[in-house]
Amino acid sequence: MYPCSSTTLERTLLLEEMSVRYHVMKRKWQCLIPGAVRLRLNGTDAELVAAVQYFEKRQQREKETQQYHYKSQEVRKRISFLELQAQVLFERVTFDLEELQEAIRIIDKDVPRTDRGLAYYTDEGLGNLLVLRDILITYAAFHPEVSYAQGMNDLCSRFLEVLDSEVDTYWSFCCYMEKFSRDFCADGLHRKIELEAALLKELDPHLHAHLVTDNIDRLTFCHRWLLLGFQREFEHSDALRLFEILSCDHLELISQQVDRARYQERLTYKHNFQDEPMTEPQSINREFTFELFICATILLENRDSLLSCRNEVQLLQFTNSLQGTLDLNSSLKKAEEHFYNYCKRKGRDCLSECYRRHKSNEEPFLYQLRNLFS
Repeated sequence: MYPCSSTTLERTLLLEEMSVRYHVMKRKWQCLIPGAVRLRLNGTDAELVAAVQYFEKRQQREKETQQYHYKSQEVRKRISFLELQAQVLFERVTFDLEELQEAIRIIDKDVPRTDRGLAYYTDEGLGNLLVLRDILITYAAFHPEVSYAQGMNDLCSRFLEVLDSEVDTYWSFCCYMEKFSRDFCADGLHRKIELEAALLKELDPHLHAHLVTDNIDRLTFCHRWLLLGFQREFEHSDALRLFEILSCDHLELISQQVDRARYQERLTYKHNFQDEPMTEPQSINREFTFELFICATILLENRDSLLSCRNEVQLLQFTNSLQGTLDLNSSLKKAEEHFYNYCKRKGRDCLSECYRRHKSNEEPFLYQLRNLFS
């Protein structure tokens, strides 16, 4: 949530500003829809009733701590200025009340079901469920183009569990969603499954032909894996570690290193073939993110079971059977092998195409070969 170039001092000031902005944003929707400030309870979930009580006590403690922190006149002036600045910034923001209330309705259904078995949400930690609720509602209110969709509670919960800070979680979640919000839209879902099918075809055409017939609908059972970062397929601590790995663009074909390599490749290509009118051959698909290789690895490791599946029901049973059973280190190692093998194969195919087109001139091919593996 901080710019990479920021200093320690700048981050302290930025956090203060983001904290004020978050609380101004939260107050805005709470004033507009006062009935949504508290989670509606039907009285059947005693733990949820206790969660509300813990949450209210927590809010009171935080309020008292904040008042003590703002005791300094200099700090009070700075906070007052930041609050005024935030109020001006968000003054013109308008909400579609009908859509926001619908989002709150879905959030109120999803939040109570979020990771209730985790230690972070037990005993007094039950109040963290209500913290999660406020974060998700604030996000939905100020990001109407995305709003809220099922699954966001599970993603946001990871940030909250690790950071244990409402403000840090909100802004980290916002930054994460800038990149991945499309996955929660229908076209994003379709595109991700389409890419997974294309990668599987590259790695195992036979398995691809079995799972994908006239359309890609039969691979939709992979979407939960990709949307939630394999949260239920690995043990919880491993799932958190994998989520961090995927979030940091591990071995991504969109990374700066790959960009530099492709730039050098284009320069070399232009240098060797500048006199000949020819289009540059296609090489790797840069949309194949590492999470797609993780997904493909799971499919390939369970190839026999998948080949025996004959319908959607059997595929769903297979998916459910994997929950909490996968070994992360093994999966990572095999996914990396598939990644490197894919890149090498596409590189060889690209150079072979160049060689076929320029078989009368051996030097350009050898030159590119040296550059590719140097």
